[in-house]
Amino acid sequence: QVQLVESGGEYVQAGDSLRLSCVASGGLFMTYAMAWFRQAPGKTRDFVAYINWTGDKTSYADSVKGRFTISRDNAKNTVYLQMNSLKPEDTAVYYCNAVQIATTNQYWGQGTQVTVSS
Repeated sequence: QVQLVESGGEYVQAGDSLRLSCVASGGLFMTYAMAWFRQAPGKTRDFVAYINWTGDKTSYADSVKGRFTISRDNAKNTVYLQMNSLKPEDTAVYYCNAVQIATTNQYWGQGTQVTVSS
């Protein structure tokens, strides 16, 4: 079973950039596809970005395309979310998600708060 720990969330101004990190432990990181989700107060947890286990395939929610970039470093057991041109509507708790290849095993981190002020 993999454990996920997110970090990097902060209070920032609109237009700023942030990089979130998610470190995995307890499993073979390169056997997991990784994703970021986010949940704003009173709303559902929504998909943000996905990266496959090799790192050569990514996908994004329409709301973040062109502004956010997901990447991974399998040597460091870490997935990143680079967030540029942040908007107040990006304010949410951001969660790291891992799905083990060829299984339905899915894991979540505890989340990191991102607040974007206008």
